[in-house]
Amino acid sequence: MKKIGMSLMLALAVLLTACGRQTAQKSVSAALGLDASAGEVLRSEDSHGGFHGDGTACVILQFEDGAIEEQIKESGDWKAFPLEETVQALVYGVTRTNGDGSATESIGPYLTDEEGEPLVPEIRKGYYRLIDRQAEEGKATGADILHRASFNFTVGLYDAEKNILYFCEMDT
Repeated sequence: MKKIGMSLMLALAVLLTACGRQTAQKSVSAALGLDASAGEVLRSEDSHGGFHGDGTACVILQFEDGAIEEQIKESGDWKAFPLEETVQALVYGVTRTNGDGSATESIGPYLTDEEGEPLVPEIRKGYYRLIDRQAEEGKATGADILHRASFNFTVGLYDAEKNILYFCEMDT
């Protein structure tokens, strides 16, 4: 009898845990304010964990039609490429040279794999959205992200030529 009770408790725990998990599409939808449910997951990885929940998440969704692009255009929260410098630095990195050419500064990329390569391949035509999850009311956002001791941001990038949505989050 004890064995049956323990097995039933274990099965219930597994069931409740599985029901509580969100799909990659639901997570992307909630974070970016889009309906990404029709996207096919090409890749999904998340290194968040530990005591403070630091880490990087990346979800890549492929879409069959232009429905997600229409949502992006209609939302008002997305901007057309080219990327602004802050997003460029976070995703791909930037190199700046001062006015007289005597000094060079490299910033980023921050969203990288284990080898330090950007998680998002180069996109020529598309849309992007930067969500600063660390912004405080009344304080600057955007470029200010690059001058903080920690990062808490979400970036959505949509490749309009390939119908691929890239969702990345970083928490440090």
